[in-house]
Amino acid sequence: MSLSPTLRARAEGLGQSLPPLLAQAEHLAATVILGEHGRRRAGMGDEFWQYRPAHAGDSARMIDWRRSGRSDAHFVREREWQAAQSVTIWCDGARSMSFTGDRARPAKRDRAALLSLALAVLLIRGGERVGLAGEDAPPRSGRAQLDRLTLALAGAEAEADYGAPDMTGIVAHGRAVFVSDFLGDLQGVEAALARAADRGVRGALLQILDPAEEEFPFDGRTIFESMGGTLTHETLRAGELRTRYLSRLADRKARLADLARASGWHFHCHHTGESAQSALLWLFRAMEAGG
Repeated sequence: MSLSPTLRARAEGLGQSLPPLLAQAEHLAATVILGEHGRRRAGMGDEFWQYRPAHAGDSARMIDWRRSGRSDAHFVREREWQAAQSVTIWCDGARSMSFTGDRARPAKRDRAALLSLALAVLLIRGGERVGLAGEDAPPRSGRAQLDRLTLALAGAEAEADYGAPDMTGIVAHGRAVFVSDFLGDLQGVEAALARAADRGVRGALLQILDPAEEEFPFDGRTIFESMGGTLTHETLRAGELRTRYLSRLADRKARLADLARASGWHFHCHHTGESAQSALLWLFRAMEAGG
């Protein structure tokens, strides 16, 4: 069976993009200095590490009642990490992620894929198992897994204007990372975090925005259109929308931070005009911190 010219062109283009994406991710990962493998952090093991305040989502059996009885708060007894963790990454491939406000800046999707793969490089080098949400790339270790992740991330593109986190394949009591602009309906995020809490999964929300989405540098007659073309709004006085827009964006960020905090997760907003290194370092530390 032969490929159609269009499909062949897409396949060849995808194949050409894989080595540069992995090379960029490995170069970015090299800028973050890893500590010794077996670094002290919470996880499966036999040695006591620390007590921490109980979070929403902790089950009653996790509470150390003897320690909690000496205070008004509940505490969880954590053991030192001694085994590999399973980390699952959901990298939003919705059409909104293809936006860039300047050709000199990467599209949100490109930055999301780069950070996701660079984080995978760091974690796999540290002995962790890493996969992507869905059924095609479950958490595994090794160099071959990086090749699988590269292929999946380079080809990830959804039809929807906005994405919602996919919990498929996320391992109970493991770690998860959601990378998105989170500009769609937040009910999907709420539902995913609720399911994660029920399964003992901790992780991080990384919001990626273009500087234009933060600054709203529009004035006069402007036509706003979603990347998929399903939503359109025309105005003659775009500048008058700036205050309301910025207020709603601030509210959305605050809501995401509250959702993460309530679930024992971490939240951070990264702009494509900033260094990718700072976002990767935050992600890696969030994974080390666990919950």
